[in-house]
Amino acid sequence: MAGFLDKLFSLLGANNDPEAGKKKLVKQLAKDLSGNRFARYYRAKSQEIDGSFGKFFFEVYKIISPAQILMQNAAKSAQLKQVTAEAFLDKNLLELRRRISAETIEADAKTVQIKDLAARVREDLTAFAAAFDSEHCAAIDRCYNLILAFSAFSAFDFFFVLKKFDANITERNFTYQPRFAPVRGEYLSEDLKDFLDISFAVDPDQDWKNAFRVLKIYKNGVDVAAADQWGRVLGQLREMRKSGILELMIRHIDGNPSWQYKPRLSDEHIALAYLESRRAEAKGAVDKIINVRQNAQIDVLAKTIFGSVEMDRMKYYSEKNDAIYTKKNFDGFVHARALNYLRAFLMDHVKKDIRELCDILLVRGQWTAPALAQEMSESFHHIMGISDELVAFDDTFSDDGEKGGRLKAAIVKADRDKSQARYVTVILKSANEEAEELIQRTAQFLITVGKNLKSLIEDYQKSRRELIMNWKELEGASEIPLGQRMTGTYKKIYYFIQMMQFFAKPKEA
Repeated sequence: MAGFLDKLFSLLGANNDPEAGKKKLVKQLAKDLSGNRFARYYRAKSQEIDGSFGKFFFEVYKIISPAQILMQNAAKSAQLKQVTAEAFLDKNLLELRRRISAETIEADAKTVQIKDLAARVREDLTAFAAAFDSEHCAAIDRCYNLILAFSAFSAFDFFFVLKKFDANITERNFTYQPRFAPVRGEYLSEDLKDFLDISFAVDPDQDWKNAFRVLKIYKNGVDVAAADQWGRVLGQLREMRKSGILELMIRHIDGNPSWQYKPRLSDEHIALAYLESRRAEAKGAVDKIINVRQNAQIDVLAKTIFGSVEMDRMKYYSEKNDAIYTKKNFDGFVHARALNYLRAFLMDHVKKDIRELCDILLVRGQWTAPALAQEMSESFHHIMGISDELVAFDDTFSDDGEKGGRLKAAIVKADRDKSQARYVTVILKSANEEAEELIQRTAQFLITVGKNLKSLIEDYQKSRRELIMNWKELEGASEIPLGQRMTGTYKKIYYFIQMMQFFAKPKEA
């Protein structure tokens, strides 16, 4: 390259007339072409590409023809990326790969405790990831980029070029004996540039044996090309690249001595992406098992607390409306299910049975430690206040509400307007944080009420009661036996706290 540029500058510097300098360079190109080892391919005097070049293309076409079919869409194949990465796994890594697969994790979950299974998966992932050092990743990436180069080479339209040398040639008919006539260079200039582009990426000195091994796995045991024949193609491409014949032909045909080829090499990095995919697969499998089991536990708790009562209590911040956002890949109403249960609990239990019981215990009860009664009373009244907050929160998402109207307008434009998409994200994030805070605060106050109620139950069961002095009077104020009523209420609070912990852990008091 340096020698050519030196020659270019020296010839241009010899004459201040650009056109005269260009003509000298074109003449020099003709001389360089005549002295090239592949001079037979090009007739500089008539600017024709010789039929022998067509013969070269035909020989390559015969070798690459099977791959043109077998390699269709390979460059876009996610399976090829996975096959390439896994072709570099030894026996131990293949076993780890099996252990962190979704199928194995789901099967093991039937006999292994989820806590132990999650710990085992974490250990396996750590060991698996440790093997993907820089050297291992580089080997995978090199092989894949080589395969992409072969895919691009096999996709080149050799038949289209060959038709210019022999109009009677038919596609993939190798029994036909073609007669390749010379072709005007101007008719092949762009084809030569395209061929130079894809052939330059086919580095003859790379590990093609390994690349073909991977492709054979990808194609279920079928060779995409005969290895010895492909080796001959590589040898020819190596010699042609050294000679620079294609660049010289293009410059002379176009009459542009200063034309330079700019290599475009594939530089894909699939190894770390593969590793991340395996991490995501394993985590997704564990999370799925946890979610299935949690949902089963939540369903049991919901039935215990509410029975078979209809649970659609939230009007706007609801699971139904959540789909409007999640189907467009937004987070949606993350805590819709939890708030639905929370509102149902506040309406069905807190405002009825728990309120009546607290009136008996806190209003009529004569506590020996008023501070304890005050703690329970304040927590209960906070819970009652949250019930109103929850209604107000839900109403903000109505069409006329503060957030609902803005969300409705923004979500319509979100697909084509990034600023509106960000706006939706910000509103949803703020709403979900507020919802979580309501859950945590309610749970914390319920824990306080439940803790005091448990102490009262224990005191009531003693032969010598200490916390309330007038238990007999309180028994008469309750239509249901007081001990039974307190125990039933405590259980509902306890089960509800358990349920809420699946959605959001209560903050420490």
